[in-house]
Amino acid sequence: MISGFANPQRFLGLSAWLLPVTSLLAVVATAIGVVWSLWYAPADYQQGETARIMFIHVPSAWIAVGAYTGMAIGSLSYLVWGHALGDIAAKVMAPIGAAFTALCLATGSIWGRPTWGTWWEWDGRLTSVLVLFFLYLGYMALRSALEETSKASKAAAILCLVGTINIPIIRFSVEWWNTLHQKASIIREGGPSLDPSMLHPLLVMGVAYLLIFAALTLAAMRAEIWKRSADAILARQAA
Repeated sequence: MISGFANPQRFLGLSAWLLPVTSLLAVVATAIGVVWSLWYAPADYQQGETARIMFIHVPSAWIAVGAYTGMAIGSLSYLVWGHALGDIAAKVMAPIGAAFTALCLATGSIWGRPTWGTWWEWDGRLTSVLVLFFLYLGYMALRSALEETSKASKAAAILCLVGTINIPIIRFSVEWWNTLHQKASIIREGGPSLDPSMLHPLLVMGVAYLLIFAALTLAAMRAEIWKRSADAILARQAA
């Protein structure tokens, strides 16, 4: 069953209709989330309008971590079962995840300046997310450095799996160390601490970001599959 779902040709057939549906849902969710978060959600009682940046910052952080987790799953399926689709997924998720991580770091820095009085602080959460960004860059650099596709895929997959040790560090850094970054306010014991008037638009933005990520990943995977197919045809013709 797993091998069937991991078949690139079956994926092309499935994604042919899934991609436009996901893209449409992403546009709708983004429109609703932006209007809700910018015009209807109340300003924070302490930070005022500045806190609205969380509707961009927090979902980008979720996708930054989620994309790397997806890369790890794809890398594992490639190393253990040899599924090419897992390798393709991991490869195309890397630049997308890196972009969301860069957005997370940038918006966090902008938010931190008026809130903490500094653009950057070497605390556990900020540093571990920066390490995540470097892991993305290292993964892409390693794939580009090796010419042979199979060697590049295996080396990058191993690097990706080793880098997963950083994921729990990001998650629990605010609990393990004293940091400027606030502790978890949504996934926490006792339930979310955010007021529903701010929590609900934040969750909608989270869904919108997830749909955007899914649409970009599907499109990039389709392009990579067609590229590899074209390269294989050219290689056979050359032989």
